[in-house]
Amino acid sequence: MERTAVAMNTEKARLNMIQRQIRPWDVRDPSVLALLEVVRREDFVPAKYRELAFADVEIPLKDGGGPGQTMLAPRIEARMLQEAAVRNTDKVLEIGAGSGFMAALLAAKAEFVYTVEIDPELVDFARRNLRDAGVANVSVDLGDASRGWDLYAPYDVIVVSGSMPELPEALLRQLKIGGRMAAVVGEAPSMEAQRIRRTDEDVFLRENLFETVVAALDKVPRREKFVF
Repeated sequence: MERTAVAMNTEKARLNMIQRQIRPWDVRDPSVLALLEVVRREDFVPAKYRELAFADVEIPLKDGGGPGQTMLAPRIEARMLQEAAVRNTDKVLEIGAGSGFMAALLAAKAEFVYTVEIDPELVDFARRNLRDAGVANVSVDLGDASRGWDLYAPYDVIVVSGSMPELPEALLRQLKIGGRMAAVVGEAPSMEAQRIRRTDEDVFLRENLFETVVAALDKVPRREKFVF
């Protein structure tokens, strides 16, 4: 009986997350909403924060970790997933694997996902979570992909799971023509979630989606400021 009650409470919390946090953020894509019901977010959260799995907060991924070592809030993840418009023939790059949760969502829609994480402990954490969830079409690599990841480029979709002060030219050019990127650009307190579409060799169309503030990717340098 106790296990049944816990399971019922978990499913109620998941439904509340979808209905009260995610739908009001203009996430209307039925395929995205359906994924959030079946990909178990709680299984990608560190055990000590499991009760926060469905809360509207960024969740720390390791004790003593940097500010970028967090899971994004569910509404941000869902909106980024929707705006990336992933197709089942797409090759996807995710920058910042974290716990592996966003990679699992992307993998459910893509042909293959390459996710890159700068922290070795989180690489192991993401690999373990993805393996336990039975997600086979994801590769978790160790490295710094903030300026792109040449190994498998170019990509149909790039998702940046953390903010960056600006998007490097080298990263943009790893998009295929017709490709899409979802990223949060800027520095606190002024950031914009953007969708970038590459429509030609030298044409990148940017669309500002919404204002937000999220943790920066771990070890990404801050933008240089002029001193007068």
